[in-house]
Amino acid sequence: MGKKITRIAALIGMTAIILGAFGAHALKKHLTIEQLATFETGVKYQMYHALFLLFLGLNQSITEKTKKLIFQLVLFGVLFFSGSIYLLATKTITGIDFKPIGIITPIGGALLIAAWAVLFLNLTKRKG
Repeated sequence: MGKKITRIAALIGMTAIILGAFGAHALKKHLTIEQLATFETGVKYQMYHALFLLFLGLNQSITEKTKKLIFQLVLFGVLFFSGSIYLLATKTITGIDFKPIGIITPIGGALLIAAWAVLFLNLTKRKG
């Protein structure tokens, strides 16, 4: 599981860099400052959680069961949170009103918080 998690962490981190560069250069001409800031929030949280997954994948003291749960929470959390933010921030370019999917953003945030909570609880109950 650790190898799979680190590979996905690398992929999520790489796409965060690509999206960040895309936002800073290509989208700069088409989005407002507020929309760019929103887009950048998605990029930041994606990168934070790529690093979280990297830590998780390389950590030897967390059980495989716990790793799997945290991995799934982070993966869906990033997809829902950052993914919906990207769509909402770029609606002026796409012409598509993604406002109905706005409910997905806080669900994604809750999944990310849950992943950190699972890690915290796992580390707290461990001996040593």
